[in-house]
Amino acid sequence: QLRLVESGGGLVQPGESLRLSCAASGLTLDYYAMGWFRQAPGKEREGVLCISRGGGITNYADSVKGRFTISRDNAKNTVYLQMNSLKPEDTGVYYCAARANFFCSGRYEYDYWGQGTQVTVSS
Repeated sequence: QLRLVESGGGLVQPGESLRLSCAASGLTLDYYAMGWFRQAPGKEREGVLCISRGGGITNYADSVKGRFTISRDNAKNTVYLQMNSLKPEDTGVYYCAARANFFCSGRYEYDYWGQGTQVTVSS
């Protein structure tokens, strides 16, 4: 059974950090471009970052530049999203997604999605 399971979300104060993990089962992440997306209440899901099979990074959101980084550990079949200097506007449900392709692409081009993890940034 193919599964992506996100973890690491929670409630933090502005300026703090979180690291999200996306663990895969039933598929080998070596063969996938992996993306992180988020959805704030009342808004559409938006892309955050993606990492290609070759390690190339695509930044979908200017608002996270310099604060968020994406990485992958194929040996652990896990992708990470390191989020620093968190802001209230980063609040939302964060999803990881896998695309059966070398390259990253838009939101509708991903084949598998996790169920999401809630991130809340509030003082």
